[in-house]
Amino acid sequence: MRSKTLILSFILAAAATPPAYAAPALIDGNSIDDILNLARGYGSATLEAEDTNAPKITGKVDGQPYTIFFLSCDTKTHRDCEDLDFYAGHVGSKPEPDKINSWNRQTRFARAYIDRDGMAAMDMDVNTAHGVSPENMDSSLALWAQLIKMFTAFLAAK
Repeated sequence: MRSKTLILSFILAAAATPPAYAAPALIDGNSIDDILNLARGYGSATLEAEDTNAPKITGKVDGQPYTIFFLSCDTKTHRDCEDLDFYAGHVGSKPEPDKINSWNRQTRFARAYIDRDGMAAMDMDVNTAHGVSPENMDSSLALWAQLIKMFTAFLAAK
């Protein structure tokens, strides 16, 4: 009888104890420092501001510069940004349109184009409107770093 009481007490105590883990916080357009810290896992990254005072992150992956723009933000506070634009311009690289079209046919997630100066550029959008898990944001940054390396190699290939 005593062992049944002990087991019952243990079960009741375990049921009343909250779980040892907490649900992960979501990363959204206000999580600038979290995004910055995750970006630093793939190369250099610093927080800057655009002329409008909207935040942006600039960094480098294997020496290739990139920028993360915070978009669809409250125009007065520059907060509550609903999406991010990961952008990399390749200064000095002036590929033919057929080469850019080839990249876009073969590659998912990022789109390449020729900017107004005739240089190759690539960007990738990330929706943060209702938040994403830290793992999802880290996965997006890992994908971005890989795409930068792939695009740089693609542009260098003859």
